[in-house]
Amino acid sequence: MLALTCFLRNRFRCYRYCTLLSSMFTLLSLVPAVSLMAQRSRPVDVRVQSDPAGRKVTVTAGGAPFTEFIYPDTLEKPVLYPIYAPDGQLITRGFPIKPRPGEPVDHPHHIGLWFDYENVNGLDFWNNSYAIPAEKKHGYGWIRTDSIIMATNIRVKKGGDKGILQYDASWTDQKKNVLLQENTIFIFTATTDERIIDRSTTLTAMQDVNFPDAKDGVLGLRVTRELQIPSNVPAEFVDDKGIVTKVAAGNAPDINGTYLTSEGKTGDSAWGTRGAWCMLYGKKQQDTLSVLVIDHPNNPGYPTYWHARGYGLFAANPLGQKIFSKDKETMNFRLEKGRSVVFRYRIVIAAGKNRLSTGRIQELTDAFTRPE
Repeated sequence: MLALTCFLRNRFRCYRYCTLLSSMFTLLSLVPAVSLMAQRSRPVDVRVQSDPAGRKVTVTAGGAPFTEFIYPDTLEKPVLYPIYAPDGQLITRGFPIKPRPGEPVDHPHHIGLWFDYENVNGLDFWNNSYAIPAEKKHGYGWIRTDSIIMATNIRVKKGGDKGILQYDASWTDQKKNVLLQENTIFIFTATTDERIIDRSTTLTAMQDVNFPDAKDGVLGLRVTRELQIPSNVPAEFVDDKGIVTKVAAGNAPDINGTYLTSEGKTGDSAWGTRGAWCMLYGKKQQDTLSVLVIDHPNNPGYPTYWHARGYGLFAANPLGQKIFSKDKETMNFRLEKGRSVVFRYRIVIAAGKNRLSTGRIQELTDAFTRPE
């Protein structure tokens, strides 16, 4: 670890966000513990390859697809898409980039794994997509990837190669005025039966920024149809601008997902409740897929509220307390110009005969949330 620290410090000595390195070192320090505790599985080398011309970064595990970080100008935000389980099966919905037969086509802004918010100084970053008419775009925000700072592989003691991706992005209005500067670090690790994504995102206010309590935010994932909760009833959802989105019922034999939270909430009852972690799991072909999201104690609003919908939206939103608590709590988070805030999450994707056990979830949580 000392050699790794010296390598990174020398490489980024002049980097203007040097204070962010401590966050990356913290994440890296947790990786060996995860590998040691996963005694039933073998570490798998992760490779990260940047493709500036294609505006993407490809991540593989053991030579097989893991995920891609994509940031084309055609998207309103950068995302991880697609994301694969250790058995090679997709855990993300294909629509709208590569639609697959039989999957729902609602909410075109739900792409892979992303991070944004519904109300930032009145701009909606969450719901922005190609479906918004040009005359209404002024009410929506963009997250523009400015640069890939680092995309590399690092060998950590007693583990395989880990992948590191660090990028800068600007949260802007339609005139490219910057509200927030984002710096995000991803740490990708893998074993034969787990894939782990650790995300640390620092937002720095370029002006005074308000985040009024809103339903849609902040870490979002749209999953494959098999992980939806079976339902015979179509639903309608209304955003803060009064736009109604209809979601078709889904009750095919292969739809069998359900939620479980750290507080014992299951199924649709997980929505709008707090918890240190939440897991979505279900069978796809011959394997049970588990998708676990772990909140970090240092995040604002910990433990987060889970914006976990049965139709396939799996989100953690610590900033929407007024909505989820039914007016019993209010947060109205804000950042003064020049101030920063850090959000950290761990996403674990597992495949096997059974879902992740609560014992294994506790190991993964302890490793991720161990005090610095």
